[in-house]
Amino acid sequence: MTETATAPASAAGSTPGSAAGSKAEQAYRAVKARIVEGTYTPGYRLVLAAIAKDLGFSVVPVREAIRRLEAEGLVKFERNVGATVAGIDPTEYLYTMQTLSIVEGAATALSAPLIGEADIARARAVNAEMRECLEHFDPVRFTQLNQDFHSVLFEHCPNPHILDLVHRGWNRLASLRSSTFRFVPGRAHRSVDEHEALLRLIETGADADTIEKAARLHRSATLDAYLSQTSPKDRS
Repeated sequence: MTETATAPASAAGSTPGSAAGSKAEQAYRAVKARIVEGTYTPGYRLVLAAIAKDLGFSVVPVREAIRRLEAEGLVKFERNVGATVAGIDPTEYLYTMQTLSIVEGAATALSAPLIGEADIARARAVNAEMRECLEHFDPVRFTQLNQDFHSVLFEHCPNPHILDLVHRGWNRLASLRSSTFRFVPGRAHRSVDEHEALLRLIETGADADTIEKAARLHRSATLDAYLSQTSPKDRS
């Protein structure tokens, strides 16, 4: 069952007129934000005319934005329905998380020698926010902080090809990441502790293999927690 996308522009976090870039870019950011935040849920019908009116644009830039989101896997086109927010594919999630655990682990290990004290302090401050978020759990906020934390650890990766694969993995997960911890809230507590352990490895100069294994297992643990909540039939 689908719904029509008519949420207010404030859901995107800012008014279109204040966003930088072309109208197509503004529309892309606004619609993507609503998907990631969960305002537009899986199956949500994206009516171009309604979105265009909501944003104060013509249909042309909105259509371009929707096509871009389709290329990223966040939107799909259904016959006799039109554009809808892509649903959660457990198998795709499995493959993407398996891949991300490998490439992000490698990126974190390669980044480690380039991570300075300021980076460690910034990552630790984000992790402290994540710990505070656990008191009144907000899975969307927690997930954004989680991405901010890991970005500090992998963005110094000197290999642009590996870094590109990491970014692609996060983009594929974008529509699901907003709700992953909603499915497995208990995992959030352990995730924060594992973050601190990763930071200690990096600041004490642990070898690359140790850091890569820790980062990979950290990502795999989230996958395992999620899969434990789904049946084998859901994953087939």
